[in-house]
Amino acid sequence: MSYGGLGELFEMTAPASAEPAPKPRRRRSPAVRVAGNVILIAAATVVVVAALRAGSVHAPLLLVVALLTGLRVVTIAASAVRPPRAFRGGAAGSSASARATDSLRATVRRWERTLDKAHSESDTYARNVLPVLGELADERLRLRHGITRAGDPARARELLGEQAWSVLSDPGRRGLKTRDLETYVQAMERL
Repeated sequence: MSYGGLGELFEMTAPASAEPAPKPRRRRSPAVRVAGNVILIAAATVVVVAALRAGSVHAPLLLVVALLTGLRVVTIAASAVRPPRAFRGGAAGSSASARATDSLRATVRRWERTLDKAHSESDTYARNVLPVLGELADERLRLRHGITRAGDPARARELLGEQAWSVLSDPGRRGLKTRDLETYVQAMERL
């Protein structure tokens, strides 16, 4: 049984979606980050001390370094809690929630296309829809009754009903009409 989720269950060999996969962000090593921060604080210290001396103000070097280090720590903490950057893309894709909604819509549309295609092509029904219905029935039986169709066929047949059992156990069957499919899905929901 697959545990990859419904998206994996309805996967087809159709072309990939129009959205490119997000590129993983490369993280710098801790040593490089620390060295970068030290260089940044040193450069800022030189500039601040030079500016203070140009204005005939003398401040202890340790105080300037401590203030700049504190300022850098505050900026690092603020960047750690800031919201994710906005998505640069389509008009509706301006936030992470919009991307998630769009991904959900794309997945649901793919399922709809698969189911629509399954009505006319019995091969698509037998290859994509029937195994998903079988896995969903097994999952419901496992969660509610502690059995699977393969583990206890007699009990599973009794719980599913004769019509749903015959549909799920016949992989070479032709495509179903929408009302028949709804009947079998309702039988699985009653489990």
